[in-house]
Amino acid sequence: MSVGTPHTGDKDAIVNNAIREISHIATLPEITVKIVELVESPKSTAQDLNKVISADPALCSRILKVVNSSFYGLPGQIASINRAIVMLGLNAVKNIAIAASLAKLFKGGELTSSFAAKDLWTHSNVTAAAAKMIANSLKLGLADEAFLAGLMHDIGIMVEMQVEREKLIQCLNATGTDARGVPCNDFLAFENEIFGATHQDFGSALCEKWKFPKSLVMVTGYHHRPMDLSFETRTLSAIVYVADRIAAEVGSGFRHDILDLTPDPAVMDSLKLTPEKLADIKNQVATQINDLGNLLT
Repeated sequence: MSVGTPHTGDKDAIVNNAIREISHIATLPEITVKIVELVESPKSTAQDLNKVISADPALCSRILKVVNSSFYGLPGQIASINRAIVMLGLNAVKNIAIAASLAKLFKGGELTSSFAAKDLWTHSNVTAAAAKMIANSLKLGLADEAFLAGLMHDIGIMVEMQVEREKLIQCLNATGTDARGVPCNDFLAFENEIFGATHQDFGSALCEKWKFPKSLVMVTGYHHRPMDLSFETRTLSAIVYVADRIAAEVGSGFRHDILDLTPDPAVMDSLKLTPEKLADIKNQVATQINDLGNLLT
């Protein structure tokens, strides 16, 4: 099936042009840039982070909302950022701060009858929570990174929305969904046809532009194909691949890019994730779905 005017040009050039364009449209808040720098600096301390976050009262309140949610099991116990850092650890609070800042980018009305940016944000929140649960279940020590990776995985769709809104609408309409929200066609195939690249390409390029950790560059670029990565580098992308399907299955917001909800057995085997553990995590997500979908709004 051919749709509209096909793209022309080299994929790298298409992606680079889009990222250059989005730099003028939607940039990370200055405070988030500082937080990213802290994440990457081995010299950062809890005091450094506390000082940066405390300068933004709105961000403070967002972080405390998340920390005091049922998701972290500390409802109503934490009243200060300093206390949050002590209870959750430096890395967890850094990632929550980055995530809370990103919420501002997922704004905008409906593009089609089946898609709005807020639906994508809901899906991203639930994917983040599912990814954290998977990492905890597997005892990999990656829970905080998995949370942020799950939240970021579809950021490339926001690049498409900001830069080429009409092309994204074409992709969404061509993909279509049935009455249950299940996609009728392959969204990624239409992205390749219409944009000349997919949201994976746009997402990984944006993470590089923002100087995010390499692990996030790989997750955004490979969350639909984690087995294309080497064994040493695929774990986080594989976790998000599974979490993405869990979030889609429990019915949270966006799922246009997932035709088959059944995880690839090779990915499951790579993670040593058993069907029993997967079923347990699905049940946890389904039970908390209402809270998780609004975790970072």
